[in-house]
Parts: sequence; C-alpha cells; structure tokens
Amino acid sequence: MTSPNCFPYPYRPGQEDIVRLVRASVHDGQQLVLESGTGTGKTVVSLCAALEGCTDSRRKVIFLTRTKSQQRQIALEARAISSKMDVMCVSMQGRGPTTCPMIENKREFAGGTSEELSKMCSVLKKGNTDAGSCPYFNNLDSDRVEACVSFLRSVHPDPEEFREFCSAAGICPYEASKRMLQYADVVSAPYAFFFIPAIRGHFLEWMGVGERDVVLIVDEAHNLPSYLRDIQTYRVTRHSLDLTMSEADDEGDPEVYSGISVRDIVTLMQEVLRDAQINYLKRDNDLIPSGYLQEELMVRLGMTTFDIRNMLANMVGVGEAVADGKRLNRRLPRSHILTLARFLLNWISCDESSHVYLVSGGDNPALEAYCLDPRDASDVLSQCHSTISMSGTLSPLPYYAQELDLFNPVLSERPSPFPRSNLKVGYVRDVSTKYDEINGEDGTYDRLVDYVIRLVNSVKKNTAVFFPSYSLMQRFIDDNVPAILNREIYYERSDMPQSELMEQTMDFRCSPGSVLFAVSGGRISEGLDFPGKELELAIIVGIPYGRPSAKQDSLIRYCQCRFGDGWNMAVKVPAVRKMRQAIGRLIRSETDRGIAIILDRRVAMMSEIDAEYMVDPVSEVQRFFSSS
Repeated sequence: MTSPNCFPYPYRPGQEDIVRLVRASVHDGQQLVLESGTGTGKTVVSLCAALEGCTDSRRKVIFLTRTKSQQRQIALEARAISSKMDVMCVSMQGRGPTTCPMIENKREFAGGTSEELSKMCSVLKKGNTDAGSCPYFNNLDSDRVEACVSFLRSVHPDPEEFREFCSAAGICPYEASKRMLQYADVVSAPYAFFFIPAIRGHFLEWMGVGERDVVLIVDEAHNLPSYLRDIQTYRVTRHSLDLTMSEADDEGDPEVYSGISVRDIVTLMQEVLRDAQINYLKRDNDLIPSGYLQEELMVRLGMTTFDIRNMLANMVGVGEAVADGKRLNRRLPRSHILTLARFLLNWISCDESSHVYLVSGGDNPALEAYCLDPRDASDVLSQCHSTISMSGTLSPLPYYAQELDLFNPVLSERPSPFPRSNLKVGYVRDVSTKYDEINGEDGTYDRLVDYVIRLVNSVKKNTAVFFPSYSLMQRFIDDNVPAILNREIYYERSDMPQSELMEQTMDFRCSPGSVLFAVSGGRISEGLDFPGKELELAIIVGIPYGRPSAKQDSLIRYCQCRFGDGWNMAVKVPAVRKMRQAIGRLIRSETDRGIAIILDRRVAMMSEIDAEYMVDPVSEVQRFFSSS
C-alpha cells in the first residue's frame, strides 16, 4: 500500500473532512470517537482514512462489525478502493454451517458454539483418530492457498463469493480465511474475535501482528459497552441444570471429590436456585448477597473455598473427558457438566466491585453474576495503535469515552448531509408506555392501539411499528391488532433464527404497503437498511426504557457512583440511542424520505430527539406523503 488519497467516489458534503480527521487520528495513534450521521458513508470514509493513515507501515486495519451484512459492505468498499490502492480485504467469520462444509448439513452441529466446533475441527484436522479426517482441510495445499490469495487480490470478493470459490475448490472457507489473514491489509470480523482474550490471541497470531500494530475500527460502537458487559456476565438456568443432570446420569454420575458426584452438585444447585427464588425474588430479577452461592456451597458440602476450587477443577476434567468422547465419535463435543463447572469457577472468581449477583424467575429461573463495568474487556483498546469508535447514535460522546475509559480521546460529531426536510419526526401527548399507565384504567393502551391502527391505515406505505419490548408486541398480537390492520404483517421474534429474520425482512421489502412489527433495539432497528420505498413510515410505540429491575437499579447505582449521572447513563441514553437507530432506518440516501411518529409524550423532554408535537399525526402523515 503506497498510494495515498484512495477515496473511490466523488466526495459528498462533509466526507473529505471526516477522512482528514480519521487519517490524522490514525497517523497520530489516537482514540477517535465519531458520531457520523446518515449519509456520511461511515464505512468507506473510515476505511479509506485508516488505510491512508497506515501507509508505509506494517499496521493492519481490523474492522469489527455486529452483523454479516456489514461485513459484506466492507468487502464491497474495499473492492472500490482497490481501483486507487493495492488493498486486500479478508472477511473472518466464526465457525458455523456457512463456513464449515463438514457441518453444513448436520443439524446436530448447527447449534454448536465456536469453541465446540473448534474442538471438533481440531480432531478432524489431525486425522489420526477414529473420527476420521476432514477432506476440506486436507485439500488446502499450497497451490490452493496461492489460488485464494490471487482470487482475493484480483476479484475482491464479498464473504459469500469467497465461500462459493472455496466450495468449488473443495476447501474449507474458515481455514482458507485463516490462511489469508497474514496477507490482508484489512480484516473484517465480529466483535468476539477481538474482545474475547482467548480468541484474540489466536486471531492476531494468524494475522502476524500484535495489538500495537492494529488500527481498530468498531462499527455500531454504541453497542460495545453492553456487549462487553455481556461477555463478562455468567449465568446458569434451571433448564441447563436439568441438562447437566441428564448428562451426569448418562455418564454414570462421575465422582468429582471424595464422596461427591456430579449429581450431588447439580442437586445442590437446583436447591440453591429454588431457595434464592423463595428468599429474595420479588420482581423479574432481584439481588442476592454477593457471597450467597459460595457460602451455600461451603455450608452444604462442608468444604473450604480451597476444597471447592479443587472439586470444580476435577469437574472440569470430567466435563472435558465427556466432550472429548463425543468429539472422537464425530458428535458435537458439548458437555453440560463442563459448562456448569466453568460457571461456578467464574462466579466465585468474580470481582465484587464490578459484578452484582441476581436471581431471576419466569419459565426458566436463573442465577446470574452480572457485569456492571466493561473496562476489563475494553482495556485492549488502549493497547492498539489507534482506534475509531463510530456510530450514527453515539452521543453524548463523553459518556461513551468515560464508560470505556478511553485515554485522551478525540470526540467528533458530524451531522447527516441530507436535507432536513427529507425526515420528519413527531410525537403525541396523550399516551405513554409507562407501566402504571399502559396497565391502568384510563384507556392509555386502547389509545395506543387506536393510534397504530389509524396511522398504518392512513397511507399505503411500507411501515415499521417499533415496540419497546417483545411483550408489548405480543399483547398487540394477542388482541388481534394485525387482523384489524388488514395488511400483510411481518414479525421480528426474540428467538427467531437469523435466516428466518432475513426471510421476513426480505418479504417485507418486496411487498409494497406491508407492515413490519419489530422492537426498538432489536436486530432490525439496529442493523438493517431499508433504502428507497422499502420503509417510509415508522411508528415508535413508546420509549424503550428497560423494565425496572434489580439489574437496572444496580447499573444506575454503578453509573451514579462512577460518573455522577446514573439514570441518564444507565437508562435514558440507551433508550434514546435505540429510538434514534429505529428512526434512522427511514433515511439511508439523499433521495429517501420518511416520517416517524413517536407515541409517547415523554419524548418532549428529550432534546436528543428532534421531534415536534402533532395534534393530529394521521393528517400530518398524509400531508407529508402528499407533498412528495
């Protein structure tokens, strides 16, 4: 890479300034936090600027994404950049049915975790056991590696095109991608490849670089703090305990300590979970004392903490033996015994200053060590040469920088260059989704339903109805609202596989005048684009505040103690970001037009949402489209 100024398109307003900003930040080794509005072309401007900032160095650009569709966009932009600069882009995705031919048609493997599939692959790659070998790995000789490099440099394929190339060559796309990393200038990957330490170590080794040689771009960075909390949160459920009990019985109930078997541990955990519910649970989730589980283990087993750790280490060994046995028989190497042992080790090793301990109820009760502080996982950001955290909804930027403890960050907000008249946002004053109102007797819920019906039926435009929760969406469905709308309705479900979600959204896009029921903060509102007339009307049903719970209360207290602004950081800012993301689905190009109606009076107090009060939102919607 020797040629600067590699932007492949005519600059739109504001783009050249952003390129200069990102390039300077990369050159100077700074941490940049960038809110860049719709239309600024975040992907291409950040990628070009990062590459220009890396000129004449051995540094590599890692572009982290939340979705596979975003990886495709990076590949397409790298293809365009290649007309100006010699650049090679590799898309790295986790092991799964789409990246491993051996498991593509094996339903048992489809739900395997990356770790489980990696264990399976390691045996097949060695080929010296009864499990056999992997022909797709064996075919990956030096000639095919060279062919892959040539294909990537000449064609600049997107991930799907590279998989098709590998399939035709009879080689494994995952292993081929790994081999390509050392040649790449740009690597796109999911968050997990960089923020989970065990994966990051291998990932950087395959690339042939260390953290100091990395220019890191984090896309949709508003998701990063919650993601980092999630990967440091540990949870066990009643259902998982039942599966562990079944596995213990299948394995002859192995002993893990003197006179203590796996079944004894599972039984104890079931009793502890049940007692915690009885003694502490009053809401969806509630706090339990920080030492509750450790004390219960010591008292009920008559052990010291040292003895418990030894017992759990033995239990890990039992679980690994179970997984190895399955792996050698070409079965998914999953062990529920191993999962439970690791959960308990993680729980008793948690730092009480960064975690709170919870019991939850419902159909599948759980014990959870919830991480409040993302800094342990975000510390790697300071080890990179430069980082660019970017999103269309990152403000207030100081909150993000403080939460991740970024060092001397550069903060910049860049608005969308599109005409403001292309997007109209309004709200009403006679409804809200506050729990006591929507479940009260003043008719709030009925007015919400009436608004949705009248707005949807006011114009025959592709419409998304964004609910604050799946439970409220289900209430609308149970009350037969979809039938009253008399339109083709598509749905986002919380447990919907990605393939089914993509099918639903594709059908919605291709059905003029259809309606999509989705959730603010869900996969549709956060990661999918609907250009042109694919989405023109958005109805935001209420403000997506988290439901009051001990977990939310704990996060508020944590943010109050650390930043002096608990409710805003823990509750308001995430809700505003979710709403802005949903509204942002409407305008994806300079020719798009759309209108969003927020059904909640509380938005009047949110200066971050530029919404106007509408006495008659139905008429406003009709007037907006009649003027186009």
